[in-house]
Amino acid sequence: QAVPAGSHVRLNLQTGDREAKLPDSENGRSDTREERRRKRLGKVDVDSNLFTSQELKKALAKMKESEKAERKAHEEEVRKKFRPIEQLKEEFEKLNVKMETDYEIMVKLISKFNSSASTLDEKVAALYDLEYYVHQVDNAKDFLSIGGLQLVIDGLNSTEAVLKEHAAFVLGAALSSNPKIQIEAIEGGALQKLLVILATEQPLAVKKKALFALSSMLRHFPYAQQQFLKLGGLQVLRSLFRQKGMETLHVRVVTLLYDLIVEKMLLEDSQHGDQMEEKIQQYRQVKLVPAVVEQDWCVVVSNLLAMPEHDTREKVLKTVGVLMAFCKERFRGDPTLSTTLSLLRSEYEELAAEEQREGDKDGYFKELLGSVNTIIQEL
Repeated sequence: QAVPAGSHVRLNLQTGDREAKLPDSENGRSDTREERRRKRLGKVDVDSNLFTSQELKKALAKMKESEKAERKAHEEEVRKKFRPIEQLKEEFEKLNVKMETDYEIMVKLISKFNSSASTLDEKVAALYDLEYYVHQVDNAKDFLSIGGLQLVIDGLNSTEAVLKEHAAFVLGAALSSNPKIQIEAIEGGALQKLLVILATEQPLAVKKKALFALSSMLRHFPYAQQQFLKLGGLQVLRSLFRQKGMETLHVRVVTLLYDLIVEKMLLEDSQHGDQMEEKIQQYRQVKLVPAVVEQDWCVVVSNLLAMPEHDTREKVLKTVGVLMAFCKERFRGDPTLSTTLSLLRSEYEELAAEEQREGDKDGYFKELLGSVNTIIQEL
């Protein structure tokens, strides 16, 4: 029997006969592309010419109703899985568990810190937890409104070193990028207390946190910077370089000076509006650079290039670069600096070449080498 063209033929391995599947349609083709398309789409007629506009509107309305029903079913499923917050609060209250706000928690922590019945460990723990909350700007404002800020400032006078340390830590966290707290803190006498800690004999941990708080107070606050200079703040920081065991603070001090100098320079180079002009006038009253030069910070800073850590050298090189315009003559007359720069150039040439061999064309040591070369050229 003749087999129609396009038929599916197979060999029956049990009988040895060839078998053919006869066409299902009249035109002799089995499952043409159009047939397969129709099967895939079901009973939908895809010819748009067969629909009136009314029929299309009805079809779209049905689709929207179907979507709404699906969304409603999904929302119902979510409701079954999760309970509303009101219900959770009721259940917690029944279990005598209350969901406290940050404000309520801070009130309790401040009360514990200020209570004469609290042990030293309990007061330290309260300050430790407070530091976490006052990082947030709104929490820091609440911290101020409930009297916590002044209590922490007063804590800087504590006879317990560990309380001083944690009080300074909380203060620094609250001051960070928060102008309202900066103003209240300086009016509350925080600046004087921090300078006393840094000027007197204290454990390193206490001075480290005090320097952190001082840095948070001075950044982007020209009035505080002006008061800092009037109170002899630069001399206090200079004294840290003469105290034994304070080496880890040196680079932090230099970084702070760099940030304050650059902060003022960037503001003066920015476009001036009325509000910005007022701030520039405030910064012009801060005579930081003349004081730095007068107190011979040029040599103090350049001497730190002898430190072995690359990260420290990087920060010092940046500061030397910023001070170049004011300290050039002092740098030129310092034979130790000239020798140090030559040694650094040789060291970083080797390290940069090694970076390049490893495929890092714009590596860290190449950048440091560039800073060293720039300073050498300017001198």
